[in-house]
Amino acid sequence: MNSQDLKMTRRTILKTAAAASAVGAVPGLQSAVWAAGSDKPELEEVKIGFIPLTDCASVVMASVLGFDKKYGIKIIPTKEASWAGVRDKLVNGDLQMAHVLYGLVYGVHLGIAGPKKDMAVLMSLNNNGQAITLSKTLADKGAVDGPSLAKVMAKEKREYTFAGTFPTGTHAMWMHYWLAAAGINPLSGAKLITVPPPQMVANMRVGNMDGFCVGEPWNHRAIMDGIGITANTTQDIWKDHPEKVLGCTAEFTKKYPNTTRAVMMAVLEASRWIDASLQNKLKMAETVAAKSYINTGVDAINQRILGRYQNGLGKTWDDPNHMKFFNDGKVNFPYLSDGMWFLTQHKRWGLIKSHPDYLGVAKQINQIDLYKQAAGALGIGIPKDPMRTSKLIDGVVWDGKDPAKYADGFKIKA
Repeated sequence: MNSQDLKMTRRTILKTAAAASAVGAVPGLQSAVWAAGSDKPELEEVKIGFIPLTDCASVVMASVLGFDKKYGIKIIPTKEASWAGVRDKLVNGDLQMAHVLYGLVYGVHLGIAGPKKDMAVLMSLNNNGQAITLSKTLADKGAVDGPSLAKVMAKEKREYTFAGTFPTGTHAMWMHYWLAAAGINPLSGAKLITVPPPQMVANMRVGNMDGFCVGEPWNHRAIMDGIGITANTTQDIWKDHPEKVLGCTAEFTKKYPNTTRAVMMAVLEASRWIDASLQNKLKMAETVAAKSYINTGVDAINQRILGRYQNGLGKTWDDPNHMKFFNDGKVNFPYLSDGMWFLTQHKRWGLIKSHPDYLGVAKQINQIDLYKQAAGALGIGIPKDPMRTSKLIDGVVWDGKDPAKYADGFKIKA
């Protein structure tokens, strides 16, 4: 059999496997896929770190539902306490991959405020589904969104403290962006601190901060506990924004390409499974609520994943732009412009002093070729353009075309 025939056979087999709805190994799949020995995953087990957040679900479900076995690997989801811990363990090899903040991966690659190591974004894990919570105390004074918060802060002068989850991460950038869009300078007009996601609610309860940005279920949990309100969702800031990614070191992808691809395919299948039905989402919520994963009541998770929102002040709404894990594969493609956006914000807020090679860095980190192989084998559509265009909450359009001009163009910046 020549290599072309083998390629075609492999593609057919993988497509058959992808189409098989039964979870678990497809008979004859592994031996056939590895006929030439070249595709067999180099490792049998892969430790993937995660933080207790709803958006760790595709990694967890890939393991729980056995999608990993189908591709000849065993995913070991490993619960971590903080994003700093995830960063350190990825860098030193204790973890091989992680459910991780987009901006964190870029920060490590550039050595911002910590270790420097070449990194890889394999795929996006989710869009949307984070939020900005303000304390009930502030809400009682009339601060229920950005503009009203700015009024309260102007009237009652004191130090206001807001929390993100990691200095270069998504939540810190959403919080900075949101405050600035309301005319509040996050550097001079407020104090920004870092708190690990599962500790947000407890810290707000004892009055350590006035507001925070975090992933679910912790915003909804703050409402359930009567200590916070949802001022805005992150999809209000940027519809279908990038959020968590499947990340690892560049060295890992080079050393273990087959393992990397196998994990990506398992996680892609899990992403597709989650978004396929209401029933699957509820099953996912039940699974990830468990003590070994998020460790919260299922009712803290199962509303917002369906787009059923309340703000803690009596307003309820159905949000079509709720957390998405797949959305016909649109979620998972590692757009270069998504990664570049985080660099523009790192520059905007003085985390990096001079303009990096925005496109060059994104091309180094985002593993588009590997993604195309994994998604193509599963029959998942791939966007033609690695850039996408979005209008954010302040009316400014991001398209990735002139990142330096974009970063320098904001009125409020470092």
